[in-house]
Amino acid sequence: MKNESPRLRADARHNREQIIEAARALIAERGVDVPMEEVARRAGVGAATLYRRFPDREALVRGVALDGFDRVVAIARDAEDEEPDAWRALARFIRRAAAELRLATWLSIWFTSTWEQLHAEPEEQRLRQALLKILDRLVRRAQADGDLRRDVDAGDLTLMMALLLRPLPGLRAELTQRSVDRFLILMLEGLRAGPDIQDLPPAEIGLTDLGGAR
Repeated sequence: MKNESPRLRADARHNREQIIEAARALIAERGVDVPMEEVARRAGVGAATLYRRFPDREALVRGVALDGFDRVVAIARDAEDEEPDAWRALARFIRRAAAELRLATWLSIWFTSTWEQLHAEPEEQRLRQALLKILDRLVRRAQADGDLRRDVDAGDLTLMMALLLRPLPGLRAELTQRSVDRFLILMLEGLRAGPDIQDLPPAEIGLTDLGGAR
């Protein structure tokens, strides 16, 4: 039995990953009312396996959300490690994290109470703080390089993306996607430092309000 344990653990991890990937895709395609049994079919597992991993829809949503947060942190880390300067790292993060953050925004609207419970989970807090610390470093470096305007911080970036990625009622999904791609570029251009930029009003929300620490 000892020799089987690693394989069984690997199988369990694989099933969990398949379920989360299927749920992510189906929620993005069809919204919040996707039947749990459909998630199991897309994942290629039995309903019993699905409910063993995620006993109800709220548990599945938490799993999808935490997986998305983990992906966003990985995107930020890769951008910081691989790009030659902080501005390019920030631009890469904003473009590549948009899809993950859009799904998170939808989930927060569709599952308000579940989302509030998620914020209390240690893993969510760890991931949120890790992301904000990376963004804070990139913001400070980009400002020191003269590429990013000096009156914004990581909290501004986080809130700007959250507001931009909120779905608009009545707008077709494909039109929403094209609009987001367009506005992300406008957002990046508005963040650039320059000689004639308009001063911003004082910030009302900082990193500490979003759960990050300086």
